[in-house]
Amino acid sequence: MEMNFAGRQLDLSKNHVMGILNVTPDSFSDGGHFNRPEAALLRAREMVRDGASFIDVGGESTRPGASPVSTQEELDRVCPVVEAISRELDTVISVDTSNPEVMAETARLGAGLINDVRALQREGACKVAAEAGIPVCIMHIQGEPDHMQDDPRYRNVHREVSLFLTERMREAERAGVLPENIILDPGFGFGKTVEHNVQLLATLEQLRILGHPILVGMSRKSMLGAITGREVSERLPASLAAATIAAMKGAGILRVHDVRETVDAMKVVAAVKEAI
Repeated sequence: MEMNFAGRQLDLSKNHVMGILNVTPDSFSDGGHFNRPEAALLRAREMVRDGASFIDVGGESTRPGASPVSTQEELDRVCPVVEAISRELDTVISVDTSNPEVMAETARLGAGLINDVRALQREGACKVAAEAGIPVCIMHIQGEPDHMQDDPRYRNVHREVSLFLTERMREAERAGVLPENIILDPGFGFGKTVEHNVQLLATLEQLRILGHPILVGMSRKSMLGAITGREVSERLPASLAAATIAAMKGAGILRVHDVRETVDAMKVVAAVKEAI
C-alpha cells in the first residue's frame, strides 16, 4: 500500500511512527516545550534519528477545553518549523491543522500530509486539500475540542465512527481529493468516553473494510490514565501497549510522543507479522 507524500514514497502496509511536535504553549503533554523554532527543529532531528517516518507539527492545541487560535498566530507558529524541517530533514512533514489557510501555506512550504482532527469540515478545507494534492488524514470527532468531552454518547461507537468517516471521505472526494490520498483516524479521545475508546481499539481491524490506511493516536492520553491510574508523565508503558495492539489490528501509522520506544515496539510487531 504505497502512498506518495510530496515526493516521499512510504509503504503503509508496514508500521510507521509519527512523532508529535506541538509548537504550542498549551498542549496537554508537552505544551511550551517546543514553541520556539530552534527547540522544535532540535526535537524533530531527535525524532527522525530515533526512527520517525513522520513529524506531525501542530500549532493549535486540540486538548479538551482548548481555546482556538487566530489564523495568523497558527501560521506564525507552524510555518517557520515546517520550512526548517523541510530544508534540513529527510522525513514526511505532517501538519496538524483544520485551517484551510494553514493547509495551503504549509503544503507550499513542503508539508506532505494534512492531518485534520475536524475531518475537513471547515469551510474551504476540502477544496484546499484537493488543490494541495497531498494526502490527508480524516479523523472522527464528536463535537468541537472545547466541549467534545462534556457528554459524548453513541448507540454503537464503531458503526457511528465508520459512517462519519465514510461520509467525510465522500465529501472530500467530491471536492477532488484523490481516494488514494486518504488516511483514516478513528479519533481516540475526541468526543469519547474511556469505554468508547476501548471498544474502538478492540474493533479497530474492522475499519480496514473502508479500504484506507489507518492512523491512530493514543499516546499519553487520558484514556490510558483512567485505565492505569498514572499521570501523563508515567504513561509510556500504557502508550506502548496501546500502540502495539493498534498495530497488530491494522494501524499503519502510530502518532506518538515517545518515538524511540515505539519504533522498538513496532520492530517486534513486524517480526511477529512476518512469522504468521
